[in-house]
This record gives sequence, C-alpha cells and structure tokens, in this order.
Amino acid sequence: MDRLTQIASQARDAANVLQTLTTAQKSAFLLAIHSKLAAAKPQILASNKQDKDLALPQVEAGKLSRSLYKRLDLEGPGKFETMLQGIKDIEQLDDPVGKVLMANKLDNGLELYRVSCPVGVLLVIFEARPEVVANIAALAIKSGNAAILKGGKESFHTCEAVSKAIKAAMEEVSATTFGSNGDDNSNKKAMSHLADAVQIVESREDIDGLLKQDKYIDLVIPRGSNALVKYIQWNTRIPVLGHADGLCSTFVAESAKLPLAEKVLVDAKTTYPAACNSTETLLIHSSHLTTEIFPQLAKALVIDNGVTLKCDPKSLASLQTTLSADLFKSHQDKIHASNEEDYDTEFLDLTLAVKTVDSVEEAIQHINEHGSKHTDAILTEDEAEAKRFMAGVDAAGVYWNASTRFADGFRYGFGAEVGVSTNKTHARGPVGLEGLVIYKYQLHGKGHATADYGTGEGKKPFLHERIDVEEKETLGELVHKRQRLD
Repeated sequence: MDRLTQIASQARDAANVLQTLTTAQKSAFLLAIHSKLAAAKPQILASNKQDKDLALPQVEAGKLSRSLYKRLDLEGPGKFETMLQGIKDIEQLDDPVGKVLMANKLDNGLELYRVSCPVGVLLVIFEARPEVVANIAALAIKSGNAAILKGGKESFHTCEAVSKAIKAAMEEVSATTFGSNGDDNSNKKAMSHLADAVQIVESREDIDGLLKQDKYIDLVIPRGSNALVKYIQWNTRIPVLGHADGLCSTFVAESAKLPLAEKVLVDAKTTYPAACNSTETLLIHSSHLTTEIFPQLAKALVIDNGVTLKCDPKSLASLQTTLSADLFKSHQDKIHASNEEDYDTEFLDLTLAVKTVDSVEEAIQHINEHGSKHTDAILTEDEAEAKRFMAGVDAAGVYWNASTRFADGFRYGFGAEVGVSTNKTHARGPVGLEGLVIYKYQLHGKGHATADYGTGEGKKPFLHERIDVEEKETLGELVHKRQRLD
C-alpha cells in the first residue's frame, strides 16, 4: 500500500470509529483540543510569525497576493481567540448525528426511519488561513467525520503547530476513552485509529494522489482561489463541495435610505476586503445619481475608507459634476471608468465595481449573469421589492438591508464553517455541522418478509402511516417512545 493510500485508509478507519462515538465522547475530544491549542498559543503564534516572515518577500516581489497574506495572519487582534471560541461553540451545538428526519410505519412492528449520519472522510484543501485546521477538525469530530487537510505552503509551519496540538488531544482522550481495558484488542484498535482522525498532508503532489482515492474519501472541500477550486473539480471523481468565487453584489434600490445604505455598504466592502463575502459590485439605482445618495456613498467609500471605484459611464458622469468634482478633486486616482471584466472580478481588495440599473429586475438580471451564486443583498424600504429580489436572485444567500459579510458560519450560529458552498446539492451557503451529515435508512422489523405483502389470497397491504417526529428527536428517543405507546 503506497503512502497516500495508507493515509486515506487510515482516515477511513478513524471515520468508522468516530461514527460510533456518543455526544459526550465527542465533546471530550473537542474540549481537549481547545485546551491543547490554548496551551500551545505561544508556539503556534511563533510558527505563524515564521510563515509571515517567509511570505512577506513573496508579497513584495509580486509572487503572493496581499489578500492571501492577510488571510495568513493568526496574530491579528482576536483571531486566535476567535478560533478557540469557535471550538467551544461547536462543542455546545446539538449533535447532528442520529436525528430522525422521517419515520414511516410500513406495518405493525415494521417501521422505517431516515436517520442522519456522518459523510465519512473529508478531504479539505485550503490556501493560507491556518485557523481552518482547528475549525475543520472541530466540525469533523462533532459530526463524526475524519478529515485529511492540505493547507497552502505559505501556512505550513502554522498548520503543523496547530495539527500537533490537535493530535496530542486526540491521543490523550483516546487513551482515556478506550484505554480502560488494556487487554481488549478492539479498544486498542480504536485508540490507534482515532489518532488519525485529523491528518495533514504537505505537498501539491499529495493532493493529486488523494484526489484519486475515491474508495476511501467521500467528499472534497476546496477553500481558496477560483483556480484551485476549478482544478479540484476537474481532477477527481469524488464529490466536490465549495465555491469558485465570491462575486457578491449589493443593490441600493430607489427607496433606500442614505444612513442605512452607507452603514451597510461600508461594512460590506471595507471590514475584510479579502473575504469571499465582501461586496465586489455596487448596483446603484439611477435615481440616486441626481440626489445626494450616490455622492455621499462614494465619499464614505473613497474619501473615508480608501476604496477605489470602477464606475460605468452613468455613475462616473455623476461623480464628475461640478459639485462632486470639487469633493473628489484630491481623490481622482481612486475613481476610474469600468470595463466589462470588472463585473466578473473578485477584487479581494479595497476596489469596487459600480453599475447603474433602472429597476430591481435589471439588478436581478445583472447578478444572475455576473454573480457567483454566493451572497447578494438589496437595500430597500419596499418589502415587495425585497421579496422579488430574494426570490429572483440565484444565490446561496440573499439579504435584505444587511451586509453580505454576514455570510459566515460563525455569524450564522454554526460555531464555525467548513466552507461556503454555491453548489445545488445537500449543502448550500456557509456549511456547518448540518452540511457534514447525510442520512441512512434504518428498518426495524420483527421477522417481516416481502413475500407476505401484495394482492391475492393470503397477502396483505402495507399501512404506510407517517410517524410523527419531534424536531431534533433522536432515533433512540423515538423508538423508546414508540415502545411505551405499544
């Protein structure tokens, strides 16, 4: 067995153990990971500084983008603490495994249950953002999945330090959970398998090999550039969950109020321009070009926050009127004419494309043609218009009077996210725990055989009666309740 096949096989063995763990056992692993990471903070941040020191010359030489460099930073205010809090938040969430999604009584004593279960083995590929290692590890363990992780070479030392702490936590809790009976071979195997629940691979060549391991790996989740995601999609038979671009738009409709529009738009563009949920295109209703709204929005973006605007002819002309020209006289380098390519560009920087539209229908048409099905927002006081927009835009997230930056698993209350999916599959938008489980059918019988059913002498029909299921009810809870009723 070659090295990559062994890695994938070990992950499968770990997944087979993880799917049998109780909620309490999974919580013990998560709390231990939190503790080990907190204790290893000095070493992890030292490794992060090493990665950044190595990456900075690449940025200065134009070989590494500044947006990628920003994502690499784990020393920024609150970033490490946010990573740790995400693990605690995930530990507190309901266990997504073992929930009854549907139940049917086929006959007396013959009951069918659709029950949530882990996907199995995840291959997660990401660029920079070393905190992803901790986020994915926590989400995978909580949902009963094993994970193989490949970070960008620019974050190698940080990922290595984080994964070392996670591995130590897994080994420590495994010994406590399964080591009480030292002579039990099955317990010894479980201990050894769980040490491989989260594995790190290093090279690009490893990815090419793992993408062929469809026997062991169930889902690939790429997080990174359009080129990375497309490469993964074109080079594997394993299902891929992810998004290629974050081309998010914000439409300032005719009825939008300036204070609300300014607050939301500035947040959507400037709080973290390198994020995939940052707004890249401003769609402005034509009525605002002759009022104070567009010039004031432009002022808030350009003068107050250093944003570069790439404007279509109408919006550019609006900013070149006598009044606006005086306002932006010393910022002409920040206002440019746009080209068609700008509306298909994920800038990941303080740059914003501007397009004038005459109606909500035109805004919807533009987004559906140029957007990436990630997240788009409308700012309006008209509820009917907002509903038209949210129904008509084909995206994983559609917002009314809120910043596109809310498209995030942590902000959604998922604890953290494994990624953002623009797929039209079982998971869409920020993917938390619910996106890492699928389901299986369990049939509970008492010696039932298909030959007993049908038409004719001695045959009987199926009952096919729906069994009421309470929200988040586990199979054990439902079966116990049914037994009491019987």
